[in-house]
Amino acid sequence: MPALPDLRLGVDVGGTHTDAVLVERDGRLLAKVKVPTSPDVTGGIRGAISELLARSAAPTGRVTHVMLGTTHATNAVLERKGLARTAVLRVGGPATHAIPPLFGWPDDLRRAVSVAETIVDGGAEFDGRDLAPLDRDAVTRFVAGLPEGLTGLAVSSVFSPVSADHELAVEEIVRSERGAGLHVSLSHEIGTLGLLERENATVLNEALVSTARRVVGAVGESLTATGLGHAIVFFAQNDGTLMSLDHAIHFPVLTIGSGPANSIRGAAYLTGVRDAIVADVGGTSTDVGVLVNGLPRESALGVHIGGIATNFRMPDIVSIALGGGTVVRHVGEAVTVGPDSVGYRLTEEALIFGGATPTLSDAAVSVGRARFGTAPLSADRALALALRMADEMLAEAVDRVKTAKGEAPLIVVGGGSVLIPDDLPGVSKVLRPDDFDVANAVGAAIGTVSGQVDRIYQQAGRSRQEIIDAVSEEARSQAVRAGADPMGVEIVELEGIPLSYLTNPALRLRVKAAGPLAGL
Repeated sequence: MPALPDLRLGVDVGGTHTDAVLVERDGRLLAKVKVPTSPDVTGGIRGAISELLARSAAPTGRVTHVMLGTTHATNAVLERKGLARTAVLRVGGPATHAIPPLFGWPDDLRRAVSVAETIVDGGAEFDGRDLAPLDRDAVTRFVAGLPEGLTGLAVSSVFSPVSADHELAVEEIVRSERGAGLHVSLSHEIGTLGLLERENATVLNEALVSTARRVVGAVGESLTATGLGHAIVFFAQNDGTLMSLDHAIHFPVLTIGSGPANSIRGAAYLTGVRDAIVADVGGTSTDVGVLVNGLPRESALGVHIGGIATNFRMPDIVSIALGGGTVVRHVGEAVTVGPDSVGYRLTEEALIFGGATPTLSDAAVSVGRARFGTAPLSADRALALALRMADEMLAEAVDRVKTAKGEAPLIVVGGGSVLIPDDLPGVSKVLRPDDFDVANAVGAAIGTVSGQVDRIYQQAGRSRQEIIDAVSEEARSQAVRAGADPMGVEIVELEGIPLSYLTNPALRLRVKAAGPLAGL
């Protein structure tokens, strides 16, 4: 009798390693692997999947879903490679001419992305009324004048989270002029309040669409080559939840922070703890975040990506240059820790493997905090001092992410988590779950699907509860469209802020709905 299809395969691509896990329907971890991340990233994904299937001996027919967290989008922005040329149209004249689109962008990134930029009259007031009538003729002239072969247009409008009418009207004009060949990113679907940051996020999103399409194609080829062409594929996104392939292609910018989010979700799953601080220690860096109700806490402030300010949802993370491969230097009486790391070359260059470069892994072994390696290592004063310095760096990072007095539990995951001591200031207890080294891939495999709405609503005779109910239903619908089971979707976050000093009462609502994948 053939085995029932009951496995989920999670993959997370890190800067040093690509991790993969197989998880059964009941949540039991069946197999795990950790392989070096390849320069092209996709090769490492294929290698991890092949090795995982070979190690588990599970028939490929048992795998129903593949969940992927990838650094492709992040690498494209940081390295300025693989970005699509994009046109930028802002609906905000005459009010916003003083600050042009892409204001403050690094010159090299602007040259890599921008084809043409313009501002046309239109946009909304804070209360949803028209700032100015939309200049449809100007939109038509701009779109008609774009070069043939251009595939992307980023559209932003003043206060589009309040009223998206002008952005939607621009999209209609684009479809009339250029058909479906010109992909359009609309800012109200990506960012929140703050015109420049939302505009920047929208332009980045459009520049990454071609990268997302290549990744989706490459992943599809990898799955076919490993016998998993039948599996349904989801991508991990910044808030620790999943999105379908269509959503990943349309909103690739939402995958940039998926790595830390996966680790936080995996830490919650492996420990059963829903509220804690999480430290994910890799070979090069440590990401410290906060677990709230089983999901990563999102940053309340905009984040900088590749040198530009953005305001889409990202996990609230403090990153420090502290990892298993962090280099320790001893010159005279001075000892320094990092920020550079030997990374994936740890097994070649660290002292405990017969190399000549002192690292924090050597420091942990020298004081008896960890036991691994192939070469003997005696106690060393400089290495002990370096480890104390690393402990202080971590304690400071933990303190920075805390928002309340008192101690909190700390979950440590990642291959370098053996560096973390059992006692830290501000920490009630240190939790070290089984399979801590692949928590990021576990987080991808067990992810739920979400939908989120963050907008300003005019009350206009409606009660506060009526508005909340309507927005909650919209968030649920978004989650279902992204692939969630309609019967399992629930509201996991709800924040309402009344806006003062307006003629017409208004309410800013931020609502997130999440639920399990359909078919699981």
